[in-house]
Amino acid sequence: MAKHVMEAMGMSRVVIVDGKVVEVSEPRVRYCPLFHKHRGIEEIDADVVRDNIEFRIRDFGMCAPNRKMRMRDFLSFGVSELLGMSVSKGLLDCAVIACDGAGTVIIDEPEMIQGIGGRISGLVETSPIPEVIEAIGANRVLDPLTAKMDMFLGAMRAEAMGYQRIGVTVALAKDAESIRHELGSSAVIFAVHTSGLSEEDARSIFDHSDIVTACASKAVRAEAERRGAMKVGNKVPIFAVTEIGRKILETRLEQIGYMQPEGADDPPRPLI
Repeated sequence: MAKHVMEAMGMSRVVIVDGKVVEVSEPRVRYCPLFHKHRGIEEIDADVVRDNIEFRIRDFGMCAPNRKMRMRDFLSFGVSELLGMSVSKGLLDCAVIACDGAGTVIIDEPEMIQGIGGRISGLVETSPIPEVIEAIGANRVLDPLTAKMDMFLGAMRAEAMGYQRIGVTVALAKDAESIRHELGSSAVIFAVHTSGLSEEDARSIFDHSDIVTACASKAVRAEAERRGAMKVGNKVPIFAVTEIGRKILETRLEQIGYMQPEGADDPPRPLI
């Protein structure tokens, strides 16, 4: 039985078993400006989440053997877009990210970084899918037998593979702290899936990360304001905490010719 668990749009817990959606919880966040903009979704409920996940399975094979692995940029400041751009421009050597069907993976091809990361969110648990692992390369998968999710061990593997500037996504404050302690400035840490973080964890994330996504987090927004972090975007902002974080955001601003939109922010609702 191939089981995959994620916290998807609106922080809804979704369970997929053998390619079928078998569980969808009611979301904690009811409005996301990105889904409103790109999908026309006014309010998120369990039925909307189920429809979206089933669309992803049909459209690009999420959590399935026919998974499409490459993709061009979709968002202006999505983390996968920033990671892919950073690798293409030599700011990073590789990205350590999570992939459905493979777990923690080490990728140095920009379109594959985008194809993997740009199509999923909040992956909590996954099962190995041989076709996905083969497409990536088993040597780039932390544990091909179990598809284990462990960003700390993934970063250590990337270092052992000879990468010197390692981009890594983390959703847990303890992972950011451990990776920073072991790799220092060799790691460029992207904090993702931050909705629901406690104030303590938000402080720790900012202490140890280079770039932090706001998601629907009240604590992250407050901590970013307290620190005067560089902010880009008014729907789901992204914050640069360090010099390399600012360099990455500034490079992206220049690459896409982005102008900060005027008007009030349009955050997810409610913030949690």
